[in-house]
Parts: sequence; C-alpha cells; structure tokens
Amino acid sequence: MARDNKPPHRRARIAAAASVAALALGGTALAELPAQAAGKPRGHDVSSHQKNVDWSKARSKGARFVYVKATESTTYKNPYFAQQYNGARRAGVIRGAYHFALPHQSSGRTQASYFVRNGGAWSRDGWTLPPALDIEYNPYGSKKCYGMSRGRLVSWIKSFSDEVKRRTGRRPVIYTNYHWWAKCTGNSRAFAADHALWLARYDESAGALPAGWGYWTFWQYDNGGRLPGDQNLFNGSLAQLRKFARG
Repeated sequence: MARDNKPPHRRARIAAAASVAALALGGTALAELPAQAAGKPRGHDVSSHQKNVDWSKARSKGARFVYVKATESTTYKNPYFAQQYNGARRAGVIRGAYHFALPHQSSGRTQASYFVRNGGAWSRDGWTLPPALDIEYNPYGSKKCYGMSRGRLVSWIKSFSDEVKRRTGRRPVIYTNYHWWAKCTGNSRAFAADHALWLARYDESAGALPAGWGYWTFWQYDNGGRLPGDQNLFNGSLAQLRKFARG
C-alpha cells in the first residue's frame, strides 16, 4: 500500500522484495491482470504519491473502484484527498478511504476517530466503500510488529474496528498480507466473521489467506500497472460491488 512518508529508495527495496518473495513461492510477479481476473471489476488505491489523478482517464482504462489514503496515525492527512476522493465520485468511480495504522503511536480508538473525522466516513449512497484499515509491516523501523505483542495488536485492531463501527455503522475492511498477519497477530481468527479482507499478494494466485477468512473481497495484486497507484480486483460482479458499497 502507498505510504506517503516513506523514502523512495526504501519503497523500491520493498517492492523488489515482494517480487522476489512471489517468485520464491512459485508464482510470477505480475505486470498485468492475473488469469482469474476475468469478469471481476478492476480498481486501484492511491495516496499523495499520485497527486491530482485524472479520473476520467482512469475510468476509461477500466477503473470501477478506488481506495484513497486519508490518514496515517494521528499526524498525517493526505493533502490530495479531496481531489482524489471527490474526483473519483464525479467520474463515476466507486470510492472509499483507508487509514495507514501505526499502532505503537496511539490507541486504535484514537486513530479510528482521527480517520473518520478526516475522510473515513461512510454513507449508504452506493458510491462509498466501507472504511479500510491498512495494517502491515512497519515501514519506518526494524520492529516489524511495532514492538507490540500479538495480543496487544489484536486488541488494537479490535479497538480501531469498534470505533469505526460506532461512528460509521460499518466494520472496516482489513488490508494486510498473510505473512504479517501470521507473524504479528498469531494468525488471529478474531476478525474474519465480520470484516472483509483486502489481501496484498503480488503473484499469480491470491494464495494463502489469513486464518478464518475463506476468500478475499479485494486483492491487491501489483504495485504498478494501467491504473494510477496499486492494482486491485473485487471478488464479484459490478452489481455485487455496488451492493457491498451500500452495506
């Protein structure tokens, strides 16, 4: 997922590492759509790295949904959020907002509140995806699980989710990858029943899922391609995507 404050050279190293990991697992790093994409709505996610997005062009290239970075921790707001979020809607692209978690900096409830106040709200208009929580390896230091125990991280995610639900009426979509979830939450099953999974995996198959989830709702399969930002699929039809947005 795009992280606005990360130095470009570090971003490049992580992207390269993801490709190597994909090959090690027997897959192929993707440059375009995976084979199982037929009939599934295409989408993407963007942050301040993409700046002012040409939404008409993105839609003409196949974008049917997008997640836009709104916030990070309680100290950062995407300065391009309004252009990206509102521009997508005007172009006829279903959009939602996501928050990049830094759980060692403040509580889940605090970060959820900050997120909802700064773009993470939801409405039952059919054009707004539920808020999303981006939780993954710490990009800013050596403590990949943020120096927190598995139990504390599970509690943090629950606190974030409960506050988002209280404020918006929806449980957040959880964006993560199998390896972080296994290492840092102990492959917790606590969220699968009522949280949609947004899976990050950059090879030909969506592959292993975090414990409890039987399928992915969104799949981020590449960090570059036809659409601005990272490339994603929705696991269903366009009609089902609209139904999911309505709640």
